[in-house]
Amino acid sequence: MKIELTRADNAYNFISTSEEGHTVNTDGSVAIGGGNKGMRPMEMVLSALASCSSIDVVMILKKQRQNLEDIKVTITGNRATDQVPAVFTDIHLHFKLYGAIKPKKATQAVVGSMEKYCSVSKMLEPTVKITHSHEIINN
Repeated sequence: MKIELTRADNAYNFISTSEEGHTVNTDGSVAIGGGNKGMRPMEMVLSALASCSSIDVVMILKKQRQNLEDIKVTITGNRATDQVPAVFTDIHLHFKLYGAIKPKKATQAVVGSMEKYCSVSKMLEPTVKITHSHEIINN
């Protein structure tokens, strides 16, 4: 796996490009002189965690033959305020699973992802308290 990062302006705006050509824009906050032209790096960490776990949940529910119509995740992170670097101290993910999904299967999928399969979660777990919840929305 390889990422190429290039500078997009003369401040803090960068473009990361994967080997497959996919790009992500990052930038610093206006408070430090950034232009707010992309996600900040710590927001990307939260996005990576939500994306990684969502891939797992979708795969697990598919294997369980559950009818997942959609998935949305709200992720919140708190950072240390009394130290530099201001690392995450705790992160919470709330999964909204849409469709006719059995509650036991939903729990197995979310817990399986967060406690066993999600690489990003496992990487952060030694230093960050990660919690999760979920709900099923069956319209």
